[in-house]
Order: sequence, then C-alpha cells, then structure tokens
Amino acid sequence: MAKRRNHLSGWTRASCLVAVLVLLPVLGIASQAALPSNGLWSHLAATVLPITFVNTLILLAGVAAVSGIVGTMLAWLVTAYDFRGRALLEWVVLLPLAVPSYIIAYAYLDILHPLGAFQGAIRWMFGYSSPREFRLPDIRSMPGCIFLLGFVLYPYVYLPTRAMFVTQSANLIEAARTLGVTQRAVLWKVALPLARPAIAVGISLALMETLNDIGASEFLGIRTLTVSIYSTWVTRSDLPGASQIALLLLFLVVLLVSLERWARRKQRYSTGTQRFNPAAPRRVHGWRSPALFALGILPALIGFAIPGLYLAVEAFKRWNFTGISDRLAVEALNTLSFASIATVLAVVLGVVIAYAGRLRPGALTGWTYRLSTMGYAAPGTVIAIGSLIVLASFDRIVDQTAQRWFGYSTGLLLMGSGAALIYVYVVRFLAISAGSIDAGLSRIPLSLDHASRTLGKTANQTFMNVHLPLSKTALATGALLVFVDCVKELPATLLLRPLNFETFATHLYGEAARGTYEEASLVALAIVAVGILPVAMLSRVGRKAADQHQKIMGHAASS
Repeated sequence: MAKRRNHLSGWTRASCLVAVLVLLPVLGIASQAALPSNGLWSHLAATVLPITFVNTLILLAGVAAVSGIVGTMLAWLVTAYDFRGRALLEWVVLLPLAVPSYIIAYAYLDILHPLGAFQGAIRWMFGYSSPREFRLPDIRSMPGCIFLLGFVLYPYVYLPTRAMFVTQSANLIEAARTLGVTQRAVLWKVALPLARPAIAVGISLALMETLNDIGASEFLGIRTLTVSIYSTWVTRSDLPGASQIALLLLFLVVLLVSLERWARRKQRYSTGTQRFNPAAPRRVHGWRSPALFALGILPALIGFAIPGLYLAVEAFKRWNFTGISDRLAVEALNTLSFASIATVLAVVLGVVIAYAGRLRPGALTGWTYRLSTMGYAAPGTVIAIGSLIVLASFDRIVDQTAQRWFGYSTGLLLMGSGAALIYVYVVRFLAISAGSIDAGLSRIPLSLDHASRTLGKTANQTFMNVHLPLSKTALATGALLVFVDCVKELPATLLLRPLNFETFATHLYGEAARGTYEEASLVALAIVAVGILPVAMLSRVGRKAADQHQKIMGHAASS
C-alpha cells in the first residue's frame, strides 16, 4: 500500500509541477507590469490605449454578432430541415476552421484590391473605366475586419449549437407544432432558449480567438490591444509597457469567461434517456430545397472556398514561374519540427494532468487541471510576453552563474535555441491534449482499474497495460489538434522565434506586411492543407453521430 501511495503522489506532484510551469508566464507579466516604463506608459495610456481598447470592444461585439447569427442559423438549418445536399452541407460548413484568420485577411486584401480582377469585372459590368469612378468599400476597415473574422469563426458557434439542437427532444417540438406554432416560431420560442448555453460557449470561444488574432487585425488596419502589445515591445522596446497592456488583455479574457458562465448560470436542461426521441427534420421540396442549400453554403464559400481557390491559383502561378524555393524547404522543416516537439511534450504533460485526476480525484487535482489548461484561454501574445520575461531571467541567471564559476558564457540558452517557443506552444495548447485525453479516460470504466489493482498492478502498470491501449484514439486526436494549432500559431511565433528563424506563419506575415501577396501563396496553401486534417476528423465524428441518430430513429419507429 505504501508503494501504491508513492506512485499516486508522484502523478499528483507531477501535475502540480505542470500547473506551476503554466502559471509562470502570468506571474512574469504581473511582476514586469509593476516596473516603471520610463514614461512610455503615460504616453500609451493617453494616446494608444483609449483607441485600441475601444477598437477591441467594437471588434468583439461585431464578431460576436456575426459569428453568433451565422453559426446559430446554420445549425438550425441543417438540423430542422431536410433538403438536397444537406449531408454535404453538414461538413462543408466546418471548412473555415482550416483557414487561420490572418490567411483570410491576406487573401481578401488581394482579391478585393481596387485594381484587382474582381473589382475590375464589376466596373466592366456597370460600364465604369477606373477605380476613381467606382470602387467597393475598403476591406481595410472595422466592418471589413468584423465581416471576415465572423465568417471564419462561426464554426465555433455552429458546432456546440448544432449538438444542442440535435439532442433536443422531439416531444417539445411536436407539442409546439400541435399548438399551431410555425417552424420559425419553434426556433425563437423553443429551440433558441434551450440552446442559449451552447451559443454562449461558442461565442466565447470565437471571441477568445478574436483576442488572439494579430495578423488579420494588423493587415486590415485595426489597432487592437493584441496588436499594441506586439508593437509596444517590438517597435518601442518597452517590455513593462507591453506587460501592462498584456495584463489588461488578460483581464478582458477573464471578464469574457465570467460573462459566458453568467449567461448560462441558470440554464439547465435534460431529458430522460428512455423517452428521448430526437426531432426529425422537416422535408423541403421544390425551389426551397436549392434555396436553403445555397443559403447554407454561402458562409463556407466566403470563409473557405473563395480564399482557398485564390491561394491555389496564385500558388500554381508562383510554382510555374519560379518553382519551389529552397527557403520553403527550410521553413517547412522549422515548422514541422517545432510543432512535432511541442505536440509530443503537450501530449505527455496532458497524460500527467488527466491521469493524476483519475487516480486521485479531488480538490487538488481539480485545481491543477484548471490551472494547467488556462493557457488556451489567454491570447498567444500574452503567453509569449510572460514567457519572455521568465525565460530571459532564467537565461541571465544561468549565464551569470556560468561566468562566475566556470568563466564561460552560456548566452541565451532558452531564448536563442527555440526552446522558449516550444515552451509557449506547450503552455498555449496543453488544454487541447489534456481535454482530449481526459475525455478518453472518462470512457474507460473504473472497474478495469479495480480489477488491475486486485491483480497487484501498480498505477504505472495499470496505465501502460490498460489505459494507454484504450486511449490511443484520444491521444491521437489531441496530438493532431495540438500539431495543427502549433503550425498555425502566429503571435507567439513572431515574438519568440530565434534570429533568422522562419516558419510558414511568419513567412506569410512578412510577405503580407510587404504587400507581396503572391510570394506567400504556397505557404498559405500549405497551412490550409494542414488545417483541413482536424476538419476531416470532425466531419467523421459528425457522420458517426448521424449514423447513431438514424439508428435511434429506426428503433423508435420499430417500437
């Protein structure tokens, strides 16, 4: 028994250590923000912060409205109606998840350029000869940024809302229809009130992604708090000022999470499993069927198909003209190697967190799980600034110690080697691997644990022989999601990459900042191709859910 307790306490101690490592960037920001900023903070507070703070709030409100409306309406469309092409639409609407927001902005800046082919075709159709006579509203604006981010992030609302609509009992829907309520009124009076918790969760996720964005906002000329953190540190070299803005942004994230929980504080809904009967979609005939399909596919066209086609055409032109540069091979190696290392570490630490909670559930492991997964809620810029403070201090201490005792300078041990960037990737996306592994472990009956212990197996042996083989799918899912997010991550990579180190994301950012859009089309297309992997996985899960739904309906009909 003593040996078993030691193993259990070992997993718990390891999970506590992981929580401390995740907390270090936040502590670093708090300590640095308390330092004076050589008079720059008063300048920032008077000139920069009021504008950026208002811009951030306007952007959040706009993205919440667009993503909430589009995601909710799409979820209702594919759940409540049965029309030709509905099965295709169920997974096509997820494709914008594959495209990072900065790639969408990068693509549409060229597509909607006043001298581009699209606006040129419109002028030709209406008989105009130059942009001076007619041009579309500039995409470099707050409405343009809200529009593009909303049509990229709506799947965050669509996924939980559709899951809520699918699990709503048909008894409530049919009771409303029996009372003469129209399909539109069923949505507003029955379905939407029951789905408010899912809508709140989806909108909060979309807003967190908005706060994390730096490329799209900067490309489209919108000064947000995230952009200000980057410019304050890179342009003004004011680390305390950047830390103070980062602390303000972190407070905004906490406020968003609190508002999301407050919005669904009294929302509790459940149905008895024995009487549960999913609502059957209403069959649509005639011209309404293609009209609903066209309406449903429009967001996917805006958020994926149009920019994806543009990138494919530009990438082909670039490849046909100059071929593939040797620099792209180096950038591919940098991107894939760093993402792979971070993925392995995130999965290993995720196993530690999730398994410690399974072995000894309680307040301690519950808090270590929450603290270890808080990095995903914080924007990448905030985590990067905090990590920069902590790891630079560590490098300085190690260097001074080495010089004092051995007469040798270690230099930037972590910051210069790329270890800092990997550390930020792990802290940022540890929540994904931990959540996936925890969900996989929760499906394994505790009776298997008890049987293994009865046979004299330790906690480690039980994990290797029982839990690990049964959790391979969850491990692979978490690893895939972490890997893709590491490849797409831009803010942290911009701030913490070593000198002369480029990834696909930073290459695209640099070319877009210079206005040479065609140069980065190949890497943008590569990022989108990698991003399609988790979307394909989600669509596969959706198909399994649909098959299960059909089995339930068939069983209900036969009984």
